[in-house]
Amino acid sequence: MPQTRHTVFIIDDDASVRRSLGRVMTSAGFDSVAFASVDEFRARASFQASGCIVADMTMLGTSSLDLGHMLKAADSNLPVIFVTAQDTEEVRAAAREAGAAGFFRKPVDTQALVDAIQWTFDNPRRTQPA
Repeated sequence: MPQTRHTVFIIDDDASVRRSLGRVMTSAGFDSVAFASVDEFRARASFQASGCIVADMTMLGTSSLDLGHMLKAADSNLPVIFVTAQDTEEVRAAAREAGAAGFFRKPVDTQALVDAIQWTFDNPRRTQPA
């Protein structure tokens, strides 16, 4: 049986971070698509795609924290791994509340991030009863 091809959706307003994470994903053997904002992701990507989202928590426009609510409203099972330079207990709590599958402080340990992404691929979310 053919294996499902997953995509890592990178959402970060810093172009150099998007390029860097894109190279990391390619080196790890993952397909990736980068977006400069949550709004751009929402306009161009499918919430029903197979993969994982890696999103910066602090961006202009629609908040990355709102992404969890949008995904839930769309009945999407895409997990979100948050990255941030603002590592406080409040930020961690907000990420948990938004349904984070992972949380990393910038600069990101890329091997740990790759491992977390692979974990989300190996352990997909199951639809929870309402």
